[in-house]
Amino acid sequence: MYRRDFIKTSVAGTMGIAMGTSMLASSCKGANDKIVLALVGCGGRGLGTSINCCKINENVVIKTVCDVNSTKLAKAAASVEKELGYSPSQTGDMRTIFDDKEVDAVWVATPEHWHTPAAIMACQAGKDVYVEKNPTVNIWEGRKLVEAAKKYKRIVQVGFQNRSGAYGFSARDYIKSGKLGKIVTVKSYNMLGGGLWNEAPETPVPTWLDWDKWLGPAPMRGFSPSIVDENGRGGWLSYWAYSGGGLADDASHVMDFARLVIGDPGHPKSVYGWGGNHVFGGTRETPEFQTIVYDFGTFTMTCDNACATNYMTKTPGDIRNDKTRFPNWRNNSTRTEIYGTEGLMYLGRHGGGWQVLGPNNEIVAQDGGVFPDNEHQLNFIESLRTRKQPNGDVEECHRSATLVHLGNIAYRTGNKQLLFDGETEKFLNDDQANVIARGAYRKGYEIPENV
Repeated sequence: MYRRDFIKTSVAGTMGIAMGTSMLASSCKGANDKIVLALVGCGGRGLGTSINCCKINENVVIKTVCDVNSTKLAKAAASVEKELGYSPSQTGDMRTIFDDKEVDAVWVATPEHWHTPAAIMACQAGKDVYVEKNPTVNIWEGRKLVEAAKKYKRIVQVGFQNRSGAYGFSARDYIKSGKLGKIVTVKSYNMLGGGLWNEAPETPVPTWLDWDKWLGPAPMRGFSPSIVDENGRGGWLSYWAYSGGGLADDASHVMDFARLVIGDPGHPKSVYGWGGNHVFGGTRETPEFQTIVYDFGTFTMTCDNACATNYMTKTPGDIRNDKTRFPNWRNNSTRTEIYGTEGLMYLGRHGGGWQVLGPNNEIVAQDGGVFPDNEHQLNFIESLRTRKQPNGDVEECHRSATLVHLGNIAYRTGNKQLLFDGETEKFLNDDQANVIARGAYRKGYEIPENV
């Protein structure tokens, strides 16, 4: 989207679509009706999941692919043609998709700073949305996305895929039954590897990239190949302007899954965060290591997030797809530990199942599980057809995303404890924290207060 047009499009969409809200809300699709998708953000994750969604669901197609990276755009169109047997239209301007009355839903898989602006505009245009994690880059815009979904009665499925995993539901049922006892503390881990990271010198903007559109709501700055890669993911996770770092990446999945399993509690009362680049150093803004403590009143939840523990391993792919096998929990990098008065539950992210240990290290209960990507995509299409809320409902996923923001804000304000009012979603003891939680948007790309 061009700079000066973002606010015009948002406001016009708000005014023009509001009158037709009731009509949009009733436009559910029958089981045999075609669902037309459009992809915004043609990286490997967005492209792979949207194509797979068409393969595993009946009568679902991708009409248009959109990216400001012309190399990825062309590759995405070629992949759709190869995998699905037809050639989608291509555009570098997402407004083309929002204006297309044939498009039912938008698959948003951009870098994180574009997730919420694109999702809100899609809602305003009468489109349903699948938006990848982390859905937001600050707390305020998360609330705006919730408001937009409700106002325009849109289905918004967040890419927290664990929310469609059968083993997550069985773990939740086990805890709800009381067999684990009273929850004492929950420990989430995202202990990944990493190395020294320094930003490469600025260069002229490459011909394959529309840099102004890529930046969108983020501040204007010179181009560095450390931020955007022509063919790969790029290094934008190292910058606050574009992401919440590693905490917003894999750790957001782990904490969201923990919330689901323990019954989706509301916002915590306070957060303490610590972190820094004390291992490798370098120029990255987001920290190499973080430890966060959330106070939920009757229990605590912690998260350790690292880009410096190369000896830890994610659950191997063969175990992720085998319900009969479980990870080696001790060095599993993306596990959750739920401590109750009657036992300890280990929980795997994106497959791996769960196991409960009792006295003498005895396994007293367990359930295997596989990576629920397919289930999440099936649930999204079912929600589009029935208008029932999806498993990754935007309200609950906003609360999970807020855990990411709380931890990062505690770090960014000086490694301190912050008191949080869950009703107003504001901090009670730090003005700077509230400024960060509100976010800032480049002129022409602002999210309006009234979405």
